[in-house]
Amino acid sequence: MAELQSIDTALAALLRDVAPAAAEPLPCDEAAGRVLAESLDARLDVPAFDNSAMDGYALHHQDAGKRLPIAQRIAAGVPARPLAPGKCARIFTGGEIPPGADCVVMQERVDVAANLAAIPTDIPEGDNIRRRGRDVAAGDRLLAAGERLEAAALGHLAGQGITEVVVRPRPKVALLSTGDEIVDPGQPLAAGQIYNSNRPMLKRLLERFGATLTLVTSIPDDPTGTRETLKAAALQADLVISTGGVSVGEEDHVKAALESLGQLDLWRLAIRPGKPLALGRLPGPDGQQVRFVGLPGNPVSCFVGAWLFLRPLLGALQGCPSLAHLPCLRARADFSTSTGPRRHYMRVRLEFGREGIVARAFRDQNSGVLSSCINADALAVIPAESRIEPGDDVDCLWLRVD
Repeated sequence: MAELQSIDTALAALLRDVAPAAAEPLPCDEAAGRVLAESLDARLDVPAFDNSAMDGYALHHQDAGKRLPIAQRIAAGVPARPLAPGKCARIFTGGEIPPGADCVVMQERVDVAANLAAIPTDIPEGDNIRRRGRDVAAGDRLLAAGERLEAAALGHLAGQGITEVVVRPRPKVALLSTGDEIVDPGQPLAAGQIYNSNRPMLKRLLERFGATLTLVTSIPDDPTGTRETLKAAALQADLVISTGGVSVGEEDHVKAALESLGQLDLWRLAIRPGKPLALGRLPGPDGQQVRFVGLPGNPVSCFVGAWLFLRPLLGALQGCPSLAHLPCLRARADFSTSTGPRRHYMRVRLEFGREGIVARAFRDQNSGVLSSCINADALAVIPAESRIEPGDDVDCLWLRVD
């Protein structure tokens, strides 16, 4: 096992000299999921004015406990007039607080008769008022470069009246499958063949990590066909990914093709699952180098490799720091296991309770058991040459996109 490389060494090799592509302007209504390339400061205060947090009556807090005439009615979007002492205003949620008022009492606490509102006594200053700039003040940082534009961030932009942002382009990915025994779903299976489960799984993960797929195809099990497919893929993608073909079998041609066309940066890792993983570079257009990641063919190894390697790589290509590292949670194991010279990434489900977090491991951790990934929301990291018993603390990588 001395020749096996650590995951830290692999990540360093994978991310060396990676830089995000040039930014591009994009309308906000097309920017969902994209990564912001430039930091933005707020143009407006949000809220833009003091407003009511509920339906009720606006007044000066010193008039609490009195019967006050209702001087005006303020709905959301209606300008408010100044409010004299000794009077109140009927106001609705989002309505502008009238000058002179400094609190709002909810309507359920007020008795109204003959246009007089009986106000309770315990109404403090500022009660039920959302102050101007409480969320964002003009000039404050609104969103930082590298922020992924999901629902709340898009709402934040809209609240400022922003219609266009500068974002990073989605990395273009070529996804290749190897093995003559691999058949696409919908096709008849011959003896010895299996359906391609890696392709739809990786396609979904890559899209969640921000990529767009420019090529999805299969590589024939021969050296010449493998070379030609890799060469063509590198000319139309920022990243080439293959599944299978990177081990030491007579029909594993990807590693040799990569070495003949470009360079192999690293091969074979001290992790389980996913030992036969190849990282390298292929010649791309205009003399540029295109990253290559050769994932193992076993579906669980593919799944784990995508989270450990493809996620941070795509994050770096988009300038998105939140994709660089999976959140790490400390949990108590409900399982026992031991490791040899390779670090083990076990599929677990996290349960959050009063006494902390418990990691419940899927019973069968074999690299071909894809069902272990369906309900897994974390990878329990078991160091090499270690023993874990129920109740021991383990680090768990939470499988989240952001």
